[in-house]
Amino acid sequence: MGQINAPKGANTKKTIVGRGASSKGRASGRGHDGQKSRSGGGVRLGFEGGQMPLYRRVARRGFSNSVFKQEYVVVSLDVISANFEDGDVVTLDALKDAGLVKGYNAQAKILSNGDLTKKVVIDGLKVSASAIEKIKAAGGEIR
Repeated sequence: MGQINAPKGANTKKTIVGRGASSKGRASGRGHDGQKSRSGGGVRLGFEGGQMPLYRRVARRGFSNSVFKQEYVVVSLDVISANFEDGDVVTLDALKDAGLVKGYNAQAKILSNGDLTKKVVIDGLKVSASAIEKIKAAGGEIR
């Protein structure tokens, strides 16, 4: 059998720049003169050469409530059916223990996706109106 060789052009030496006339010399890929061509040169992100940068020119007006927004993890009734037994109390801690809700400050809301086949007690959770009907129809209760 013949010898195994790498295809032509597969193995090339790394180009070393800025090491004299025999290498890729002169500006070494940094263009011509200027602050960005110097060693250690360059400007911080958003800097516009002393001109007032865009992020300071654009006005920030009004109030945003996004800092205080409360997000809820959605838990479906069929998920509750699969993870809890008859007579179980479903609380936020129980959902976290079951791995259905993750996070230190996470909140949960029960929505009516799927069917509930077990009598469970929902304690201290937000529940949608249609989920309340299904829970009560299955014989469960909401505290």
